[in-house]
Amino acid sequence: MTDITTGEWWELLPAGIREQADGYVLQDAHLQAVRVVFEAGRSRGLGLIDAQRVVHDRYLHHGDRIARTPDSPLDVDSLAARAAGAPGRVVAIEALWDGDTVHDWFVALVAVTADSAGEQPLATIYRSTAVRYLGDEGPGPLHPSAAAADRAGRALAAHLLVPFHFASPDTPDDEAPRWRP
Repeated sequence: MTDITTGEWWELLPAGIREQADGYVLQDAHLQAVRVVFEAGRSRGLGLIDAQRVVHDRYLHHGDRIARTPDSPLDVDSLAARAAGAPGRVVAIEALWDGDTVHDWFVALVAVTADSAGEQPLATIYRSTAVRYLGDEGPGPLHPSAAAADRAGRALAAHLLVPFHFASPDTPDDEAPRWRP
């Protein structure tokens, strides 16, 4: 990190780079915006953390103008419709931890199928999605994404009359054992 402010870093970037980065921010493409800012500013001493801060400031600047990625629906009817589109017979519903530098930990809900395709993605449950879904109930002792995945996954599995599997609801673990028939 340097003593240069994020606003000063922004002004040091060429106009075309600023326009491209803002375009990515307005599309809610955080990683692409950071990459563009970092690559263009690296030769001037801009580090990755500073690039992330510059992009964060652009998110604050644009606010409600950003076309946010919509939440995955977690109601049983929507999840069942997605599961019905799976390539093969659904034999289980599974919740899997994943994570990235933008969203931290989140949970993917998938329909496990009997055929060679293996699984059909149903929903990605980020913390913000989970908090809205759980409402006043809150997550209890679980991470919000885990609590929402557990509730929605169990409801869908009961609806489809298949097992529900979540190997590590208490602790984020993207290497937890997968469901086996």
